[in-house]
Amino acid sequence: MTHLATGGDQGYLRIATEEAFITKEVLTAYKRLVAEGFDDPGFVSLWGFYSGSPSERATTVVDRLQDLGARRLGDMDAAGIDKAVIALTAPGAHVFAAAEAKSLAADANDQLAAACRRHPQRFIGMTAIAPQDPAWSAREIERGHGLGFKAVIHNGHVAGEYTDDEKYWPIFEAAEALGTPVYLHPQGPSKGLIGPLLERGLDGAVFGFGVDTGLHLLRLIVMGVFDRFPKLKLIVGHGGEALPYWAYRIDYMHAAGIRAGRHPSLKPLRMPVSGYFKRNIYVTFSGVAWEPAIQFCRSTLGADRILYAMDYPYQYQPDEVAAQDAIDMSAGDKKAFFQTNAERVFGLEEPVHGSGKS
Repeated sequence: MTHLATGGDQGYLRIATEEAFITKEVLTAYKRLVAEGFDDPGFVSLWGFYSGSPSERATTVVDRLQDLGARRLGDMDAAGIDKAVIALTAPGAHVFAAAEAKSLAADANDQLAAACRRHPQRFIGMTAIAPQDPAWSAREIERGHGLGFKAVIHNGHVAGEYTDDEKYWPIFEAAEALGTPVYLHPQGPSKGLIGPLLERGLDGAVFGFGVDTGLHLLRLIVMGVFDRFPKLKLIVGHGGEALPYWAYRIDYMHAAGIRAGRHPSLKPLRMPVSGYFKRNIYVTFSGVAWEPAIQFCRSTLGADRILYAMDYPYQYQPDEVAAQDAIDMSAGDKKAFFQTNAERVFGLEEPVHGSGKS
């Protein structure tokens, strides 16, 4: 296998932009929900497996999720990862009642901030939120900014509600005001969507995550979130959850539906749906270490819109790093993909990791 090293001798640093962790408190709460028979089949499918399976995959992932020290740093070194942008794993605090969600999210932010202070040259944090309380989440985004966090992790739907509903928009307003990107991350598909997926074991990262998150992002676009907040930066992983590939048909049929007045909920937008991918949205390739997909998005969205990610610890494969090092693109585009796009989008040139308190 190709030797991988940190330090940038290949002409760029490698910044992994969608890397996960969990606190003991959140893990314990997840286990409690599973044991109680929590009425969310997507959550139970995901965390029933990771919290209860004796399989090597489940136990290794959970062990790595809990480590914000030597093991994680060792894995980064072995894969040649210089810096990791780290967020509370899915579904974050989104599945709890509001009071518990806020407590767990704030505590996770404090623990992550402490780890980032211990390793300021390696770790960059994202702010976890509790969208059950949008006003509190807006304040927590401000607090996270004070802690030095460089993005907001938004782990998808909230008990089956998608955040295109205007009651959630204070979250986007706060992020736009601070210039802080929002990372829209999958969780188990909502109850209204999951049935046929779960029936055939397709509800998780294999397919269902992308279906649910792609739907969520489309809903945000067509309900005018980016027209209301034109400077909002939103990041989506896994090659854009397939939406860049569908862009032509989405644009055509969305415009046709509006002209025909087919759906009362659809209103004209200020640009085609795909236009927001070139103005507001950035795409990472977490878990999609596949050159054709990366090259397609580079050619259609632009080299300035795509970012490297690993998806640690769910897909820790150092050989995938080497494969992406070998992608056929100019030295400038490759440096943008691995390093400078992340520095620009996350604002990594600015000081990080302050000492804000709960």
